[in-house]
Amino acid sequence: MDRCNECKRTVRSEKEKKAIKSRLNRIIGQLNGISNMIDEDKYCDDVLIQLSAVDKAIKSLANHIVERHMETCVVRDIKAGKTEIISEVVNLFKRFQ
Repeated sequence: MDRCNECKRTVRSEKEKKAIKSRLNRIIGQLNGISNMIDEDKYCDDVLIQLSAVDKAIKSLANHIVERHMETCVVRDIKAGKTEIISEVVNLFKRFQ
């Protein structure tokens, strides 16, 4: 069965949306800070340390979203007999390598 990716949605609670957006806003703030560091000719090590922090923050958020996806969307689809979700998850994990 061909799935319409545009048709798929993940309904999140307002609390979940707020938590994700808060984390995204912190990441955006970190990126803006790095941009300012470049403008101010900050030392490479300092910039790299901040880039590493952003990388970790993004990975942490991605892991949170993957966990929620597994607990909600994947469980729902498997219970509904839509086992093609397994291939979707496998392909998703391949992108993280």
